[in-house]
Amino acid sequence: MRCPFCGSMDTRVLDSRPTLDGAAIRRRRECVSCGRRFTTYERYEEAPVLVIKKDGRREKFDRNKIKNGMIKACEKRPVTYDQIEEAVNRICLKLREEGLFEVETKKIGELVMEELKKLDQVAYVRFASVYRDFREVDQFLEIVKELKREKEGEGK
Repeated sequence: MRCPFCGSMDTRVLDSRPTLDGAAIRRRRECVSCGRRFTTYERYEEAPVLVIKKDGRREKFDRNKIKNGMIKACEKRPVTYDQIEEAVNRICLKLREEGLFEVETKKIGELVMEELKKLDQVAYVRFASVYRDFREVDQFLEIVKELKREKEGEGK
């Protein structure tokens, strides 16, 4: 594995463990040349899945788009990178379990919102506002009311 800091190919694995869902192996590595440490994830290769965009175009599924969207939503929130990675793994696992070769962006967006709701409510509202294209304050208020109703329902 090439070191992302100095480019050396001489690295060693310090620790390996499966992710919570078992879909990947997390490896902690150290570069023998520069001594810096980094993390890699190893996952099996899957048959390509196509994403059907809102305008009907199709593009290859890219888990990094999901992860980057979640990172942006969780910016300056108490959510760790590992929590985001695990959430992305759960989303990908759900999609894989359905066995579809094509999936609509709507389905992916709903799965992302489901995971964000569990991780951080502020991140959930941020993502929902972009995903659902909020244009009015009332739309923000409605989603906050929905979260309050769910929270009050849990307390009973």
